[in-house]
Amino acid sequence: MKVLQNNYLFYGILSLIAIILSVCLYFLVPHGTYHTNYNDYMIYKISFNHLLEHKDMYLYYESEYNDLYKYSPSFAMLMAPFACLPNLPGLILWNLLNLILPFYAFRNFPFPGEKKMLFAMCFILIEALTSLVATQCNCIMAGLFIITYLCFENKKVLWATLFVTISVFIKPYGLVLFTLFLFYPGKIKAIMYAVMWFVIIFILPLIVISPSGLFMEYKSWLLLLKNDHDVSYGVSFMGLIHSWFGITQKNLFVVIGGIILMLPLLRFKAFAYQSFRNLFLASVLIWVIIFNHKAETPGFIIAICGIAIWYFTAQFSWLNFTLLLMAFLFTVMEPTDIFPKFVRDKFLTPYVICVVPCTLIWIKICWELLTRDFSLTQIVPVKN
Repeated sequence: MKVLQNNYLFYGILSLIAIILSVCLYFLVPHGTYHTNYNDYMIYKISFNHLLEHKDMYLYYESEYNDLYKYSPSFAMLMAPFACLPNLPGLILWNLLNLILPFYAFRNFPFPGEKKMLFAMCFILIEALTSLVATQCNCIMAGLFIITYLCFENKKVLWATLFVTISVFIKPYGLVLFTLFLFYPGKIKAIMYAVMWFVIIFILPLIVISPSGLFMEYKSWLLLLKNDHDVSYGVSFMGLIHSWFGITQKNLFVVIGGIILMLPLLRFKAFAYQSFRNLFLASVLIWVIIFNHKAETPGFIIAICGIAIWYFTAQFSWLNFTLLLMAFLFTVMEPTDIFPKFVRDKFLTPYVICVVPCTLIWIKICWELLTRDFSLTQIVPVKN
């Protein structure tokens, strides 16, 4: 609790974790065919160089990194500060940003007491490290989602719309967060701000590229996303159904999942209760992962943040605790050495077991959103 209450100590420990992890990744011998142990960071960083050189960012540059760049041209532009740095300090800064955003968000989230806030942070820590080892941007996405919600809660609409728009230009599933607009007054102003930020971020690469070049980059990006969607199930509910039963209609399940996600929005009177809004945010955080055809293990930090918000803002029940324990064992700990390699390779990974607890919890959250009487919980009305 003393660590949590001391700003210097709290962020100092997070910085130390990011530095140690980054140094380890930088100096360890790369595994397999990878050029470095921080391949995804190099993809992000070099994408800015490709943008600067007017290259098609969405081709495979095998001599520079493994895999494809799959993000927007604007995200490549936002990587400019990292592209200007040598690899090690840039990697440290990148991991520090990834680690601080979700923990800053949790430190400011309305958990019922500092003790529950501390437990929530401990619960997401291992999953955050899993994401950091992959040097992906999933912790940033989790942080942006929650900070957007907090800005709306605190009537900082300008900042809320900026953060949600940035999330969309990193990963398009950030669009689902625009549903939060429904909970708050001043919807027209929020839409105007969102449009403004969308235009600014959309044209941001024009600083270094021509309009025709930017058009071609966006065209290549959309083509890549289309082809990417057609060939993948991901570590998702669709991947689980496919591996267990051989069912291939993944689009059908995404539509059904989307409908279930949105059904609670019919309960207009419940919007006034913060417990409802907290729970809906948790539902969104889990949904964007378990119904994502490109979800990977490092991306589950987003879903785990949703699970932490669900559990640590609710009253204790043995059912909730059992589901939380399942999520910790089979989702958080699944990629770690707590399970022997042959168990992971032969059972956990092929059968997408890490998705099972998240799916069960998401179903329970949706049921609560549709049936719970939120007037019996603490009321925090939205001011008009």
